[in-house]
Amino acid sequence: MSRSFATRAAVIAAVGVTTLFAGAGIASAHVTVSAPGATRSGDAVLTFRVPNESGTNSASTALTVQFPALLEVDTQAVPGWKSTVTKDAAGMVTAVTWTADPGAGIAPGQFGQFQVLVDDLPDQDKLTLPTTQTYADGEVVKWDQPDNPDGTEPERPVPTLTLAAKGSEAGTTAPAAASSSDTTARWLGGVGIGLGAVALGGAGLLARRRA
Repeated sequence: MSRSFATRAAVIAAVGVTTLFAGAGIASAHVTVSAPGATRSGDAVLTFRVPNESGTNSASTALTVQFPALLEVDTQAVPGWKSTVTKDAAGMVTAVTWTADPGAGIAPGQFGQFQVLVDDLPDQDKLTLPTTQTYADGEVVKWDQPDNPDGTEPERPVPTLTLAAKGSEAGTTAPAAASSSDTTARWLGGVGIGLGAVALGGAGLLARRRA
């Protein structure tokens, strides 16, 4: 059994877990932000997941994310959408807006993903990113509410990103994937040895019977 096969098995298992949590996130139907491995004062790719919650079956056609005056933000191209970066007088990025082309947008029952590459994240534990979602029928939804005093989730929670300490490897998936790969390889190896032993035992028994 090759190590590459074991690695693929580990990756497939990891993808299955990721898909499970992705499904749960979509079911919650909130605008969320994620950036595995993001650290304070570091660089990261932020992914905004945007579901359509329209009660009138209207497409979601615009999204604006507010940033805390960041040095640089690069947007990833999204087919059917245009992005605009807003800067303050000092040249710091304060917002990014994605606008759907005519006839495009996020349809009911679907979700979209928008990514940005951020340089020099703030030196703080959490980053809140107030977001405004606009629909084709004119409805505007603001995702800007902090957690309730009792810790429960509000109706329109603000997308929040937890940042690890500087130099931390928290949130990095590579070591875990390697560990899973080694564990899978050992497990598959054990299974192979067991099957081999059974086969040899069977062959010996057959030879004795023939003798």
